[in-house]
Amino acid sequence: MAITDDHGADSHNDRREAATPFEPVTDPAGWTAAEMAGSDEWLYRFSASEIDEIRNAIAPYDRDDVDLMTVGANDFALPSLSKILRDVREMLLFGRGFILFRGLPVEEFGKRGTAVAFWAISRYLSDGVCSQNKHGHVLGHVTDLGESRSNPSQRGPYSREEIPFHVDCCDIVGLLCMETPVSGGDSSIVSSVALHNELLKRRPDLVRVMAEPYHRDRRDEIPPGMTPYYKIPIFNYHQGYFSASIEPTYIGSAHRFAECGEMTPAQKEAMDVSQALAAEMRFDMGFSRGDMQFLNNHVIFHTRRGYKDHDDPDKKRHLLRVWLKVLDGRPLPDAFYERHGARATVDRPGGIVGPDTVLNAPIYRK
Repeated sequence: MAITDDHGADSHNDRREAATPFEPVTDPAGWTAAEMAGSDEWLYRFSASEIDEIRNAIAPYDRDDVDLMTVGANDFALPSLSKILRDVREMLLFGRGFILFRGLPVEEFGKRGTAVAFWAISRYLSDGVCSQNKHGHVLGHVTDLGESRSNPSQRGPYSREEIPFHVDCCDIVGLLCMETPVSGGDSSIVSSVALHNELLKRRPDLVRVMAEPYHRDRRDEIPPGMTPYYKIPIFNYHQGYFSASIEPTYIGSAHRFAECGEMTPAQKEAMDVSQALAAEMRFDMGFSRGDMQFLNNHVIFHTRRGYKDHDDPDKKRHLLRVWLKVLDGRPLPDAFYERHGARATVDRPGGIVGPDTVLNAPIYRK
């Protein structure tokens, strides 16, 4: 993708070749931290005129009687910014795979206005939103609720604990920073394409192990008629495209089901080595109030450090989150679809549902 206005251009190599199993992958998403640190092509600062455009677009929907589930991209008039967002969408899918938008005026827009602006931009970048939990939340609130990843019925986003490098269950994950913690909580990313290629150099045996299916725990969020676990390889090669899916929390507790059993020693080593390599290769973007980060889960792993939070509930670290699906995204193998059901019945894999899940978009923390 290239943005050719005053914001600068995306200069990263856009060459892609058909991915071959257990061979180096050539893909625009195969960047290194040094390359990203040497440029700001991944950073898009909203201009004053673009903020005006967003302000006007969200005004009709910045009311408590408006349900965001009834509002789509076509309802938000962004005549200039929409062109940029089309390019960003293409870059997220088939280019570098991530972007950070900066400059959204959270103080001015307030909690609801900020959420509506985030929703508007997210809908321009996607074909739909996915449920992030069994409660059907498609607008999630990432904040400390006192939960712990060590509890197999709970998950990391609702704790202050460090979260290992992982992906989310969707094509694109979007995060908007509403409040920052006292300290810690840093967000880091790594290209899973570059990680795959580096692991090929150091430990090609582990690349083969990671291309085998890993069992994963649904953490008690089980769709009707499905087992409480599923399995997907970490490294995948499909129709000439590479994609990666790693979920240490879900993989780590799958052994509680007898049908899954323990990971093999080789699988455990592959997990440990890949996490250490991700930490070595990570790119730290920074994440300030009003920043919006969008990542392609199929080519990027992300993490969050543990943090110390404010005592004031209104000042606690708080991110808004969306899980987005894009129907013309990277081709994915059957295992991604089978997490949700038969491939023929799933338009695009993504989301978490339970027996009684109804999609909803809560503006405020619950």
